Amino acid sequence: MSTAAVELRAISKRFDAVVANDGIDLVLARGTVHAVMGENGAGKSTLMSILFGLVRPDSGEIVVDGETRSFQSPLDAIAAGLGMVHQHFRLFDSMTVAENVVFGAEPTRGGRIDRAAAAERVRSLADRYGLDTDPQARVGDLSAGARQRVEILKALHRDARILILDEPTAVLTPQETDELMGIMRQLRDDGTSIVFITHKLREVREVADTITVIRLGKVVAEAEPTATNAELASLMVGRAVELTVSREAPHLRPGGLVVEGLSVTDETGHLVVNDVSFAVQPGEVLAIAGVQGNGQTELTEALIGLQAKVSGSILLDGENLNGRSVKQIIDAGVGFVPEDRKVEGLVGEFSVAENLVLNRSGEAPFFRAATLRRSSLADFAREKIDEFDIRTQSPQTAVGRLSGGNQQKVVLARELSRPLKLFVASQPTRGIDVGSIEFVHKRIVETRDSGVPVIVVSTELDEVSALADRIAVMYRGRIVGIVPGDASRETLGLMMAGESIEGINA
Repeated sequence: MSTAAVELRAISKRFDAVVANDGIDLVLARGTVHAVMGENGAGKSTLMSILFGLVRPDSGEIVVDGETRSFQSPLDAIAAGLGMVHQHFRLFDSMTVAENVVFGAEPTRGGRIDRAAAAERVRSLADRYGLDTDPQARVGDLSAGARQRVEILKALHRDARILILDEPTAVLTPQETDELMGIMRQLRDDGTSIVFITHKLREVREVADTITVIRLGKVVAEAEPTATNAELASLMVGRAVELTVSREAPHLRPGGLVVEGLSVTDETGHLVVNDVSFAVQPGEVLAIAGVQGNGQTELTEALIGLQAKVSGSILLDGENLNGRSVKQIIDAGVGFVPEDRKVEGLVGEFSVAENLVLNRSGEAPFFRAATLRRSSLADFAREKIDEFDIRTQSPQTAVGRLSGGNQQKVVLARELSRPLKLFVASQPTRGIDVGSIEFVHKRIVETRDSGVPVIVVSTELDEVSALADRIAVMYRGRIVGIVPGDASRETLGLMMAGESIEGINA
C-alpha cells in the first residue's frame, strides 16, 4: 500500500477568467496532519472541494491509497474513505447527537432505526478517540466545540480514514481549540490522515507535521512546523509582514460612549442582548470578545440603529442615540464596519468610487442640487485609493470584483474619511489575508490615537489581545466581565464559556 494517503497531482481549476488552482501538487502522508495555508482567495477551499468531490477539476489527478479516483460527488469521496468537517456545521439542532452521527447510515432492527444501537456506536467511537460526547444530548443545546466533535464523529462513523478540517477553530473558545488540537493528535496517532485548513499561525505550528503554503492558486512553499510565524506569514503574502501591533498606552479624554441597561429583543421575541452596560472613552479601544452568536452582532447593530426592539440608553457625548435612524446616527459621527462587508457594507455592482461615498448622499462636494459631481468623486476616490492602498484597476471598477482585503479597505476608507465621535468595527479582519490584517490594525490604532473611542468586536483572541486597552466578554447576551487588555488567554477562554471574572478570581 502507498505511504501516501492522498496525492493531488497537477490539479487545476478555472472559474471564467479566474484561475483558482494552477497545477497544484500535494502529498498527504499516511497518519500525519498536513496544514494548508494561504491568503483569502489563494485557492485552498477550491482545492479541498475538489478533493471531497464538491467541485470537478479541469485537469489533474486525485490518488487515494495508491488508486486514481474520479469523484462525481461527495458520496464517492466518502466511499473512498474521506470525511470533511466544514467551517459551518451541518447538523440538525432538534436531533440528538446519535441521530446526527448516524443520519443516512442508520443501524436498523426489524425495519426500524435501532436507536439503542446508534447510541452505543456513537459512545464507542467517542470513547475510542477521546471525543467526550453524550449520544442522547440534543445538538441545539451543545457548545460550538461539542458540535464540532459531533461533526468529526459523523465522519468517523462512515469509516473516514482521511479527514479534511476546514477552518475548524473559527467558532471555538481557546479551551475548545486546545481540546481540538488534542483530538487531532489522537486521531493522527490512531492512523487517521488529516488535512488542516487554517489561517491561524499558532495552531499550524502547534499541530502540523507538514505545511503547504498556497499563493494565487499555486504552491509556493513546503514548510516545517519549526518555521516562525513571520516566515509563514511572509510566504503567504510574498513580503515581510509586521505581525505585532505597535501602540502606546492610551491617552484618555473625557466624553465618549456610555451604554446603560441596553437590551435587544429579536424578531422571534428572544432577548439576545440582556441588560448590557459599558463605557468607552476617547483614546481607547474596548474589544468585545466571545464565541460567535452570544449577542455581539445584535449589540453592534443596536449601536448603529439597525435593531428595532431596543431598550436602555446609548449616550454619545451626552446625546442619546437610541431611537434614532441609521442615517441620524451616522450623521452624529458614528463610523461602522459591519461583520459582513458584502451584504451590509458594500454594493457589489457599484464602483469603488461610489462605495466610498455611500454614507454621504447629498453632501458637498460630491453632490450639488441632488446631482452627483463625478469630477469631485473621482478626485476623492483616487486620494483614498492611494491613502488606503486599495488594489484596484481604477476607481470605476465594481467593488465586487476586488479581493476581500481590498473590499474591507474600501469600507475602512469610507468610514474613516470623515470626522468621527465613535468608531465601531465588527470582525474587522474576517476573511482577509495577513497583509491586509496588518493594514487594518494600524488604521484602528491610528483612529484610537487620534482621540476617537473605538469598539472592536472580534472572535479572534489574538486580534483582541493585540488591539484592546480593555476587553468585555459576552456570553449569552450578557457581559460577564471587563478585564484589562493584557488578560491571559486562559482567563478570556473561561469567560467566553460563561465564567464570571469574580468566579475566576475566587
